[in-house]
Amino acid sequence: MMSGIRGKNTKPELMVRKALHARGFRYRLHCKDLPGKPDLCLPKHRAAIFIHGCFWHGHHCHLFKWPKTREEFWQEKIARNQMLDQQAVTRLFAADWRVAMVWECALKGRDRLRLEDVTEALEQWLRSRETTLSLRGSGSCP
Repeated sequence: MMSGIRGKNTKPELMVRKALHARGFRYRLHCKDLPGKPDLCLPKHRAAIFIHGCFWHGHHCHLFKWPKTREEFWQEKIARNQMLDQQAVTRLFAADWRVAMVWECALKGRDRLRLEDVTEALEQWLRSRETTLSLRGSGSCP
């Protein structure tokens, strides 16, 4: 089952990429030379964008639900993913990069935002000097 789960070029990632490209932003994909391999990096803006799946990264929203089987395995796996995410963000900040997180619940599910609103928020953030941005569905918990 897990072999069918993609880590790159997911639907939420493709939506964000297409929308930013249409607004004239140019980026690199899956930047292996940066901590955490951001889904998008925009060197001109010193910005890294991660598009995280709510389940895989333990985002406590309506899309996240703990599995009933192999509970210990999943708790360890998701905790490790969260730890690696935090380490990557810390290292990116240390290297003077800005970081945005776009959560899956911002793009799908009952509490999703309009793609236009997500894109507008990303564009404003990219043009600003803000160091962080986190986009999640309207009814999600922090």
